[in-house]
Parts: sequence; structure tokens; C-alpha cells
Amino acid sequence: MLEMRLARIPAAFVCTALLARAACAAEARTVPFGKLPDGTAIEAVELSNAHGVRVRVLTLGATIQSLVMPDRDGRPGDIVLGYATAPEYLAGTQYFGATVGRYANRIAGARFTLDGRTYVLAANEHGNQLHGGPRGFNKVVWRLGAVQSGPTAAAVLSHVSPDGDQGYPGTLRVSARFSLDEHELRVEYRAQTDKPTVVNITNHSYFNLATESGGSILDARLTIHASRYMPIDAGLIPTGELRAVAGTAFDFRNPTPIGLHIRDGRDEQIVLAHGYDHNFVLDSASGTLRPIARLEDPRSGRVLDLLATAPGLQFYSGNFLDGSVVGKSGHTYRQSDGVCLEPQVFPNSPNEPRFPSARLDPGGEYRNIIAYRLSTEGR
Repeated sequence: MLEMRLARIPAAFVCTALLARAACAAEARTVPFGKLPDGTAIEAVELSNAHGVRVRVLTLGATIQSLVMPDRDGRPGDIVLGYATAPEYLAGTQYFGATVGRYANRIAGARFTLDGRTYVLAANEHGNQLHGGPRGFNKVVWRLGAVQSGPTAAAVLSHVSPDGDQGYPGTLRVSARFSLDEHELRVEYRAQTDKPTVVNITNHSYFNLATESGGSILDARLTIHASRYMPIDAGLIPTGELRAVAGTAFDFRNPTPIGLHIRDGRDEQIVLAHGYDHNFVLDSASGTLRPIARLEDPRSGRVLDLLATAPGLQFYSGNFLDGSVVGKSGHTYRQSDGVCLEPQVFPNSPNEPRFPSARLDPGGEYRNIIAYRLSTEGR
């Protein structure tokens, strides 16, 4: 209730009244960001801190539209790919910065069986369902709730997905809380249902720590705390095998340039995905926020440490960026101009009993917490 009251009070008053004249470490403000064709307003929430980090979150798709941070020399740069306008987000198919669901990643054959009943989903990729279907969470305007400034700036967005939406059972009530403190952007997803269903929600930001117009990410160094990954078939669906990364192009247990093996035509998995588009089985136990990956850019000195509660991490190397998309700065995005690191339940889990369950029952709560810790390193 306190958070809801703060949403109605100007940020400057909150800082003065509640922090006893201490300066606010982080601030939040809301600005317009266009409209849907039916006139529905789209808003943008801008979060900023005293260290020059600025985040813009759109109510359309609960989308991270920009994330600005300084490099090692103090020069600011936007490190996520995205569009400049609302119509581009509505028409786009790349999921730039979007919240994806009900089920992130792929469900084979666009169907699954739950409690003896088969549910047929809206297919949108070669007969499969990808990221919740043709009108997933990325294509709807979320309701903007609490917005507050203080030691942590935050905004809460919510969405109600009705029973049968894109083929899924149950009315699903979803919230996404975006928060920024002195060094960390955090996204917290929660959901409740009134019928048994499956849920897998994540954020689909494309990162380029050299800036979104900085070209290839192939020289960036990536660490993933995973000893196994999930091979895929020709339809990019996991085969069910959990394969050791040791001795393969998928071994990122130590800092490794993304481009080191990305063109290794001897690796069938690299050929099938046109690079990396695979889920990694994280070594540490899920359910608690723990380090799962690290991305480092040697050019700018920017570093992103990724923490999450999910059991898996989808690593996608921007394989299908083909130069046809013009980004927000006027730069065309080409293959491997951005990297996605998506903490989530395993792809196709509803059809793979051996995988961690994506089931959500009435009275339970789905929760996925993702933290992006931002820093810089010297030369």
C-alpha cells in the first residue's frame, strides 16, 4: 500500500519527506511514448541514478527501450538494441528489450498436455510457438502502477492475460517490477493463475556493451556458469539431451570471446542455429538470486554481471539480425550486433517431463528475478 501511495506523490516530495532531507540516490519520471492505432497511450518510465545510469522502460511490452551507462572514461552510451518509435515495436519481430511470455522460448508443435488435456497454442514459428505466440506479452500495453524515487527508483507494471489467451489455460495476473539503485538494474516477474497452467517469463534485451551502434559483439568476453547445455534439432527445439560443454564450442565456464567458435562449421549445433541459440543448464541451484553469467567489453571497459533465480540461461548471439532493422540511433543491426542472455525455465519444458517443471497452480506464485550489475574495468 505504501508503494501505491508513493505513485501519487511527486518524486521531489517523496525524497524530502521520506528520506529526511537526504539526497535521492535514484529518480523516476514518466513521459509519453506514442499511442496504439486505437488511441491507447503508451508511457515510458525513466529511472536514473547518481552514477550516470539511465533506464527507459515502456508500458508497451514492459520493454527496456534503453539502458545508458558510462564507459571506463566516463562517456555515456546506450548498451541495449531497440527501436525509436512505438510503431516499430508493434511491427517488429526481434523482441528488442521486451518482456516475453506467457512462455518464453519455444514450445514444440505449439501444443502441450496438462492433467490429461491437450492445449493447442497459437503457432508463430514453423509450427511451433515462440515467446508466447503472435500476440504475446511484448505486443500488449501493460498497466503502469507504482512509480517511486528514493535510494532505489522503481516502477511496477501489470497485465492480465485472460483464460485461453494464445491457447493457454487460466487467467494469469502478471507483474513486472523494474528497479535501479546505485549499481544494479533489477527486473522481478511474478504471476498468479486461477487454473493450472504453464508459465515462463523473461526479458529479451539485446546487449552490446560497446553501445547499440557499436557493431559486432564477437570480441566481447562471455562467462556462463554452466557445465551442460541443451542441443537442438533443425527446428531449434531441444532434443532432450543435456550435453557437457567441456571440449566444445559451448564451453564458456571461463571468460571466452563470443566469436571464438561462432563460425565453426564442424560443430553441427553452431550450423543449425547459425551461431548460438541454446539453453545452458546452470550449475548452481535455482530459486535463489546467484551469479550465472558475466559479459565484458574490452573496448569500453563496461561489464555486466548477470544474477538470476531461474534454472536455465538462453544464450542467443543475434544470428537473425540481417541489416533490415534500423535501430534507434539510425544504425542498422546486423548479425551478432547484440547478445541476449535470458534467464528462464528450459525451452519446451511442458513437453519434456525430465526438464524442470513450468507448471503453476492456483494459490501458487511464479517468480523470476533478474539482476544486471553494471560496472567498468580499466585497460
